[in-house]
Order: sequence, then structure tokens, then C-alpha cells
Amino acid sequence: MGSAPPAERTAEPRQAGGQAAGHAARTIGVAIPIPHPYGRELQRVRESFGDRLAACIPTHITLLPPTRIDAADLGAIQEHLTRVARSERPFGLRLHGTGTFRPVSPVVFVAVAEGMDGCARLHDKVLSGPLAQKPQFPYHPHVTVAHHLPDEQMDRAYKELADYEAAFEVWGFSLYEHGADGVWRPQRHFLLGGGTPS
Repeated sequence: MGSAPPAERTAEPRQAGGQAAGHAARTIGVAIPIPHPYGRELQRVRESFGDRLAACIPTHITLLPPTRIDAADLGAIQEHLTRVARSERPFGLRLHGTGTFRPVSPVVFVAVAEGMDGCARLHDKVLSGPLAQKPQFPYHPHVTVAHHLPDEQMDRAYKELADYEAAFEVWGFSLYEHGADGVWRPQRHFLLGGGTPS
């Protein structure tokens, strides 16, 4: 699934920095949240396809896939993400149409038609310093709308959203943590260029 969104990998979370997790391990992800009304709209559509993960995952574009860290490293990670955000500026992003990673991975997604370069720059910068890791797949920004569903539901998602389109400004990205209940929740927002989200 390219760099997979938080909670949508079937594999174990990656370990940041190649270090063994301590007893106070947490699983985090970093992603660009899809703003209102598009984020909730796509979440509802995903739910309509029968994807049980939809209720646990805010609609997003992944920058850092699920990664296990030691809680003691969280401060350094937040400082790193602050520096990354300050080094970039808001940019436009347009979603259009659908794509799939099948048969390699059972995912159907809404495609990023404009703004891929900005996403890729953020991804590369986030995956450095205390979050350095080798990506499992080449990075391909996308918005998952169906994951691990029967083929007929995957086909339905691919067809029903083929004409989907949305455009918005990316103001920043968010640090998410995977809760014991399986829900991914934003913990902190990082503003590109140090601005304020509208």
C-alpha cells in the first residue's frame, strides 16, 4: 500500500531508529488529515462499503506508517516533527478518481492528483532523525477507502468513487497514537511554516 496509513497494515508496526522498544512502548503514525467536509464524507463512504476499520481511522494521507517507539523518545520526536513542519509551507492538494494496490495489497484508494511532490517532501523529512526507517514500499500518497474487503466490495469502491474530486490546502500534519481500543487519535498538530490552520 505504498507507505501504509496508520492502522491499515497487517504487519507488525515498524521500530523507529532500529532500536528495541522499551517497556513503555507506544505505536504512533504521522499523517496529513483530510479536512472537513471531505474527511468525514470519505469516512462515511468507506463505512458504507463494510470496512470496519473506517470507524477507527480518521481519513488521512500517511507520512509515517505505524511505528513503535519508546515513550521516552516522544519529546525528541515531537521536536523533530516541529522542525520538519517549519521547513515547509502550505500547499494545494487535489484528490481525483480511484486507484488500487491489488493484487500486491488489498487496498482501493482515492488518488492524489495534485500535491504529490509536497506529500513526498514531507514523507522524506518525517522519516529522518529519530524516525529514520527504510520504507517497505515506494511512497505513493493516497487516501484509503477500502481495505481487506471481499472483491465485490473492493470493485464497488473503485467504481463508485471513480469521479470523486476534492481540493484543499494542506496546512500541516498530525501525530497520531494507536489506542488500546484500536482507535487512532490525533495527539498534536504541526503547522507548516509555523502558521495557523484556517
